[in-house]
Amino acid sequence: MDRKMKMETESSVDGRYTQWKSFIPVLYDWLANHNLVWPSLSCRWGPQLEQSTYKCRQRLYLSEQTDATVPNTLVIANCEIVKPRVAAADHISQFNEEARSPFVKKYKTIVHPGEVNRIRELPQNNKIVATHTDSPVVYIWDVETQPNRNAALGAHPSRPDLVLTGHQENAEFALGMCPTEPFVLSGGKDKLVVLWSIQDHVATLSEAGSNSRQSSKLSERARVSPSIGPRGIYQGHEDTVEDVQFCPLSAQEFCSVGDDSSLILWDARVGTTPAVKVEKAHVGDLHSVDWSPHDINYILTGSADNTVHMFDRRNLNSGGVGSPVHKFEGHDAAVLCVQWCPDKSSVFGSSAEDGLLNIWDIEKVGKASSSDGPNAQNSPPGLFFQHAGHRDKVVDFHWNASDPWTIASVSDDCGSTGGGGTLQIWRMIDLLYRPEEEVVAELDRYKAHITGCDA
Repeated sequence: MDRKMKMETESSVDGRYTQWKSFIPVLYDWLANHNLVWPSLSCRWGPQLEQSTYKCRQRLYLSEQTDATVPNTLVIANCEIVKPRVAAADHISQFNEEARSPFVKKYKTIVHPGEVNRIRELPQNNKIVATHTDSPVVYIWDVETQPNRNAALGAHPSRPDLVLTGHQENAEFALGMCPTEPFVLSGGKDKLVVLWSIQDHVATLSEAGSNSRQSSKLSERARVSPSIGPRGIYQGHEDTVEDVQFCPLSAQEFCSVGDDSSLILWDARVGTTPAVKVEKAHVGDLHSVDWSPHDINYILTGSADNTVHMFDRRNLNSGGVGSPVHKFEGHDAAVLCVQWCPDKSSVFGSSAEDGLLNIWDIEKVGKASSSDGPNAQNSPPGLFFQHAGHRDKVVDFHWNASDPWTIASVSDDCGSTGGGGTLQIWRMIDLLYRPEEEVVAELDRYKAHITGCDA
């Protein structure tokens, strides 16, 4: 029976994927499909490197989750991103799922001490990244100064530029970077939220440089990675902390979610206990949280109950009483990642174990439009685009702040294709998100050409 159900599921996924591929020329302005030998559990955009007439070049950070035959790695890639309305519609749909994209080139490999579960870049310097693995520490890397390594069997791990200590048990996924200060936030199986400042390491170096004896000790210690302890340890969760996020405008305010189904808001200025605790934010474990960079009152949460909730912190009180402003129901499996769009304040994305990456627009909730298509009445409120290019769970995605409406997404394809993963870099056609009056006016200009009649 289990085998039969599995075959039916795989058939359904294959059918959906085949249908999706046929619609690529209509739905996408650009898409690059890159086969990964090993699954990547995280993807993040790095700095933009070069601009030209028809494309730009940008760093992308990926992980490789390997088996015992070769070491796990942190991969720094260079991506060629084709600019809007440049790629030919038929060209973007002609790719081989088992091939590597010519738009993605590996630039550098860092041999990572353990699998890379989460990558986050430092907003003040996005050449500095933090990584989580199956251990109590957080690693900090300067990806430009780190040497390129050959990830051969038996290769020793690269030496991190800094190690952040403070967790008592493994901290695997919850990792955040502060937009306003060089602060790092983490959560783990010890139910703790831990805060560090990378500036503490810089201060230590400065103090050591003023004393020759201390400098000698520092160079001796440099053979192993330097480490710093936390600035604060915050207690309030009753199970594993799965994700953390800073308030976009404050280094002292942050939030966290966990397997205890709770959403907690913290304020470091008033102590190490919760400022606000919503004890039942969902009916399942919470996997992801994101704080709106456009309006700091709004927070998104993604859960194992297959839904995304949006909370307004003005509706929450210290007793933890509060209900979401809206529940978004468009996934058939656990939601793994949520993220606000940097280009439009009402838009966000969510990815899940059902292999879908949904794009939502809050402004469309409760509003039906003829432009939404004939099946609009069957779509969940707010859902206006569904990326179905992955054939298994979409474990992570990241909006590109340097290239509007461009997304990188990664899937772990071991369950459906027998191994490996997929990286896709894509941008939906702008007719889907531009103001309706603009789209109608543009289509009207091409009406004669489309219909084959004179204007």
